[in-house]
Amino acid sequence: MSINQEIKPITAKRDGNLYIGGCDLTEIAKKYGTPLYVIDEQSLREICKEYKKTFEDYKNIHMTYASKALCSSAITKILFDEGFGFDVVSEGETYTVYKAGVDMSKVTFNGNNKSKSEIELALKCGVGRFSVDNFYEAKVLNDIAGKMGKEANILLRITPGIECHTHEYIKTGQIDSKFGFDLSQIDEIIDLIKSKYKNLSIKGLHSHIGSQIFELKSYCDEIDILVKELVSLNNRHCLSMNELNIGGGLGVKYTDNDNPPSVQEFGETIKNSVKSVCEKYNINPPIIYIEPGRSIISTAGVTLYTIGSTKQVPNGRKYITIDGGMADNPRPSMYNAIYSAEIANNTDNRNNEVVTIAGRYCESGDILIENIELPAPQSGDTLCVYCTGAYNYSMSSNYNRVQKPAMALVNNSQSDIIVNRESLEDLIRLDVIPDRLRR
Repeated sequence: MSINQEIKPITAKRDGNLYIGGCDLTEIAKKYGTPLYVIDEQSLREICKEYKKTFEDYKNIHMTYASKALCSSAITKILFDEGFGFDVVSEGETYTVYKAGVDMSKVTFNGNNKSKSEIELALKCGVGRFSVDNFYEAKVLNDIAGKMGKEANILLRITPGIECHTHEYIKTGQIDSKFGFDLSQIDEIIDLIKSKYKNLSIKGLHSHIGSQIFELKSYCDEIDILVKELVSLNNRHCLSMNELNIGGGLGVKYTDNDNPPSVQEFGETIKNSVKSVCEKYNINPPIIYIEPGRSIISTAGVTLYTIGSTKQVPNGRKYITIDGGMADNPRPSMYNAIYSAEIANNTDNRNNEVVTIAGRYCESGDILIENIELPAPQSGDTLCVYCTGAYNYSMSSNYNRVQKPAMALVNNSQSDIIVNRESLEDLIRLDVIPDRLRR
């Protein structure tokens, strides 16, 4: 079973209290405070090895981690040590991987509205590929590369017209999307690049069909469209493109109702599909990029909270309030995401009851988990929410002017802070009171 098919990190065990990475989570919560993001290093490294092993017999494969799932210096360092490149979508992500010592030739810069400063930084840092999303970007990238005396290697991002059964906000490959060129626009952009944009070098095509994908056939359809388009464009425009970035999107198990494919099943589907389609169109297998994000980091991460107040609605629900919520995990309020959780401290001799876990923020919609069965939660208990490695820290905010949580890395009974908790001074550090208001 692949790690993305597990709800809990692979080192999770209960011996009275709950342990991950050999560390007692209740002790970590006391040591570092809550809310606290916790990453299990062993789970993270093992799924990286799963991906590498699955694709080891495909010679021309580039593993690039989708940094948007979770980007920090320590996480970047671990992934680079495990042989991964990176998909970045901002100046901040570019700078983070650069400062972590990553080989920038293994970085792809993605995104539908890259600013001039972001493009300049990416060129200075030596980013290996730009995934060009639209006509405007192609012109801006060409102009900036020319002024800097550089050539930008690019992939053209296309929308293949594939609908995946996932949340509407995380579908990206359908025809009506803010991302990428429609297939009817590809000839026009290539003509522009060949005739006017001399600082751009087209290497291939890029597509990303969505996130939290359970249906592997979607990838087969995507690969067929990409290879067919690659062959056709090479023939029509006398090109020699041989790179295809098929994106990421493999799903994970948040609850017992989720049944995502394994990394091995994903890999075999990709490899078999590429082989079959290349035989169909009589071409050599291209260089393939994949961009896993959620499936790499999600299961490795948990979030710890301290339970505070309790409210029993007469003839209604029982609310248990935690010291975090929608600012450190906005996914339930954004996507109706559902999570699994348990009490981390010793819960012997407590009768289970159904409760709703509410956040501390001033929104009625700040509900983390509805109707979950737990051993009679009490004030001061430590709640562990599973599978929070992806899109929790990266989407967190300072709503209600609350400091963002710290993040700890656990491994072999050792814990280390890898992101410091924000202080009150951090909250006001960038604030400015004009002199005229001081009078």
